[in-house]
Amino acid sequence: MKTNYVENITNSGLSIFDPIEIGDPDLWIPTPDLERILNEKLVGIDGLDVPIRTRSKLVKQHVCRALGYPIPKSFKKIQPRFFGQMFDTYAQKANNLQVWNEELSPSRRYVILRVDDAGAITRVKVVNGEELAQLDTTGTLTQKYQARLVPSDETEELISATDTDLLNPHVRAGANLAEHVSPTDHPAHGLMLPLGEVFERLRGAIGRSFPDAGRDQERNRGAALHRIVCELLGYSDYRDDGQFPDVRNQLLEVKLQTSPTIDLGLVLPASEEPLDVPQIAGTQVRHCDVRYALFYAQTDGAEVTLTHFYLTTGADFFTRFPQFGGKVLNKKLQIPLPSDFFER
Repeated sequence: MKTNYVENITNSGLSIFDPIEIGDPDLWIPTPDLERILNEKLVGIDGLDVPIRTRSKLVKQHVCRALGYPIPKSFKKIQPRFFGQMFDTYAQKANNLQVWNEELSPSRRYVILRVDDAGAITRVKVVNGEELAQLDTTGTLTQKYQARLVPSDETEELISATDTDLLNPHVRAGANLAEHVSPTDHPAHGLMLPLGEVFERLRGAIGRSFPDAGRDQERNRGAALHRIVCELLGYSDYRDDGQFPDVRNQLLEVKLQTSPTIDLGLVLPASEEPLDVPQIAGTQVRHCDVRYALFYAQTDGAEVTLTHFYLTTGADFFTRFPQFGGKVLNKKLQIPLPSDFFER
């Protein structure tokens, strides 16, 4: 049964400024659910063909109503404005997104509303700082976290012997994924495969090929690999909503490498910061509990062929893949949103 977050928030008496623990099963709204609720409640609302400052205030009021929060007398100038749910709102008539926050952070969410020329909301997207960093093609973020993958003679490497101690109690060998869950479902106790079993299933990807959509079509390349991963894990369908990690149900991030440089964006795999997923039987997972499947590949321009496979926990990531690069710059960012941003 789905959690009724709006009803829970209404009954809690909390304001948008009251902190909520990330992953709280009753009050913290995970990003996919936040986007769904806001689209259901806000699309079609008009009256936003007004000056920018007025529009910003009206949008915040509409979001409060949609989520069950009381509308405050004034919106405090704190970062982010919706402190309890860790997000800011942006009403966009144009594709130039201006972010004035102190920094982009994987835990910060950005509620971006498309407003048409008539002043009506037509779509809501919710992304985190990591996803925004990937959209930055302007060079504003001149440095992002990176690591290096140097293939060895071994075509398969299980880098971590087991899952993290925190995650271990919640995995179960032989879990029937096809019957019970989908790749984009939240992880659940007893429905996550142990790390070793994930390795055994995914090693079958080595040698497989798929059409090469080209370097400028990384999303299509990634989608082709994700389909293979979902098939080998045993799901009955393929789904990818663009959220981190790629296969949320298994806390599995999938990376396709045709060069040694691993782009990590703003996410450090070894981070002990909480992850934006509901608690698993009372346990709040962290970034370091995420499993990382890295596939090294070769391409002849027509087909991509998977040649090497690596699996590790975030906690052990840098024991095999050394980090390099510097820190992310913190300043005002201007990020041009892709033309299909609201259709994804």
